Amino acid sequence: MAALPPDDTFLRDFMRNQSDPALSADDIAAFVRDGFIRIDEAFSEETAAQARAILWKATGCDPNDRSTWNQPVVRLDQFSQVPFREAANTPKLCAAFDQLVGAGRWCPRGTLGTFPVRFPSQESAGDDGWHIDVSFGYEHPDFMEWRANVSSKGRALLMLFLFSNVGVDDAPTRIRVGSHADIARQLAPADEAGLTLRDLAADGFASSAERQEELALGQVGTVYLCHPFLVHAAQRHRGTAPRFMAQPPLMPREPLSLHRQDRDYLPVERAIFNAISRQ
Repeated sequence: MAALPPDDTFLRDFMRNQSDPALSADDIAAFVRDGFIRIDEAFSEETAAQARAILWKATGCDPNDRSTWNQPVVRLDQFSQVPFREAANTPKLCAAFDQLVGAGRWCPRGTLGTFPVRFPSQESAGDDGWHIDVSFGYEHPDFMEWRANVSSKGRALLMLFLFSNVGVDDAPTRIRVGSHADIARQLAPADEAGLTLRDLAADGFASSAERQEELALGQVGTVYLCHPFLVHAAQRHRGTAPRFMAQPPLMPREPLSLHRQDRDYLPVERAIFNAISRQ
């Protein structure tokens, strides 16, 4: 594979073409290098409060009666009411999507995917293993046979929407910084066919085990925009108030490309190139 231009050249050229950017050159560099960026005040606290009221009803739990919080996690799915659509499509987020994935190259969210609502508990939910979110092959009944490939078919970003304040004890998602590069290198030999989640998890994601770990902390309204190959994990809730978080994908309107004739690669593509060209 041909050598890539230095990242600072790529960023300088990339930012020159941006009008009213939501993300700075440093933000873009962090996304390419680390595999994620954090956006504060991506949506309003009022919108989050309206969404939480809907989610509380869906959990079947009483916010004022802790005896009803008798499971470590309650999984909710696909809410399309106004607060959820508003949170997913704010001007700040849409501008960031344009910068990372390309204007016109992503699909607006009509829902916000899965909400794993985590409650304070001494029990493990049994879902705290390291993983990536695979993105195609969903027709197979065994989720371990779902797949990902080096061009991230079916997924442009992984996103974490904080609908409640998340501190260190509030089950923040664990992130392996820079692990998207390890996964890109693992996927590259499999080309477009990709690998199953079973293939990827066979060694417990050992290729990223030495990576620095960071927690997805933040105030309500914070959104983490993550590369689709980022290795991450849940953890037990040790705090006092339930954690409300959505983890939807940003879907591509057109496939990511690793073979652009003009070499005008977008940051989500550039991160993959940087990884597989330095093997």
